[in-house]
Amino acid sequence: MKYIDEFNNPVLAKNILRKIRKNSSRRMNIMEVCGTHTMAIFRHGLREMLPESINFLSGPGCPVCVTSQKDIDRMIALAGMKDVIVATFGDMLKVPGTLTSLEKERAGGADIRVVYGPAESLAIARENPGKKVVFIGIGFETTSPLIAACVLDAFKSKMKNYFVLTSHKLVVPAMQALMESEDVKIDGFLCPGHVSITIGADAYKPIPEKYGVPCVVSGFEPLDILQSIYMIINQIRSSESKVETQYKRVVCDKGNKVSQELLSRVFEEAGAEWRGLGNIPGSGLKLKKKYDSFNAEKQFNLKIGESRENPACSCGEILKGIKKPSDCRLFGKACTPENPYGPCMVSTEGTCAAYYKYGK
Repeated sequence: MKYIDEFNNPVLAKNILRKIRKNSSRRMNIMEVCGTHTMAIFRHGLREMLPESINFLSGPGCPVCVTSQKDIDRMIALAGMKDVIVATFGDMLKVPGTLTSLEKERAGGADIRVVYGPAESLAIARENPGKKVVFIGIGFETTSPLIAACVLDAFKSKMKNYFVLTSHKLVVPAMQALMESEDVKIDGFLCPGHVSITIGADAYKPIPEKYGVPCVVSGFEPLDILQSIYMIINQIRSSESKVETQYKRVVCDKGNKVSQELLSRVFEEAGAEWRGLGNIPGSGLKLKKKYDSFNAEKQFNLKIGESRENPACSCGEILKGIKKPSDCRLFGKACTPENPYGPCMVSTEGTCAAYYKYGK
């Protein structure tokens, strides 16, 4: 099968591994920003194949995981309102809020529906004209253009019962915030393939230019990731810092102009609260004033109490690469996928979920 079998070739993998072992004489901290990369690295056993000098740090690349406790509490508050239908991706259901979760609220009678794409929430609104339908908008530049398209559709159709609660995040500002942090040392970034389709490889240029850290945009198959690691190692060995694209079969330098235009029409950049990273200026998206009638934050009186994370949960430190899940005293004991204490154990892209499912 083209572009699948070729990137799972064990002979080629062994050749790249030999080159990596030969050229990685010193310890290197390589952060994979994307949660899908985290899962792929574990699923294919790449951590065990690579030399001990390569230390993977799992970054804030899981959109569910980085959603702040306050935002989760606002989502739950919406679910408790009369004549409201909440449409959400399935990963959000089990994420613990301060007092409860969407899953528990649904069990108590709240109308919360799992959708596989934003367009489904539009269909629900059209099928239920007597209800107010709120789509929980989370995700990076991968999903936000789809949500922008839905808002434009609702605007064109003059819909009165469709709303979006936005909690969108932008990847590059978070990477810059990590580089400004004194808590973590990063020698190279494995940049997300899906996000890069939209924003383009050039979007990462501020990282090597300002911080001197190599960036390689990687695909998700075993050979993609191994080749990307080798490219990072070569940059470090030659004292280079630049953006390279391994995932050239999908990602171009300038990105997807259509998606970028959708984002610029509907959203504007804003500060955003990240779990573990705090408030990062210019790292989020909010609806432009023209679309205020679809802005759930402005159209609903969302009253929540003080938002608090579970003090025993280490999700925030795990998202920064300071801790590994095994460093958390709850991991695999009190905290499991069936009984999660934090979002990193809930999401299919969460680092704790990857460690739990594939770790030794």
